[in-house]
Amino acid sequence: MTRLPRLKGKEIIRIFERAGFGVVRTKGSHTFLRHSDGRATVVPVHSGETIGPGLLRAILRDVEMSVDELLKHK
Repeated sequence: MTRLPRLKGKEIIRIFERAGFGVVRTKGSHTFLRHSDGRATVVPVHSGETIGPGLLRAILRDVEMSVDELLKHK
């Protein structure tokens, strides 16, 4: 299994946009992303903070994406 990268919220959003997701809305520090096929997730964007490995795994599970796919779009 591939190791999880250390990413900030804005980096994750940029990767998901390359993968076909679009920003639906923003509420406070949370950005809501949705793909045309219905997959959706929420990414917290806190300045200077990296997303923890547990939260990143939960986000990837929400969008049904593997770590390898995430790195491919990076």
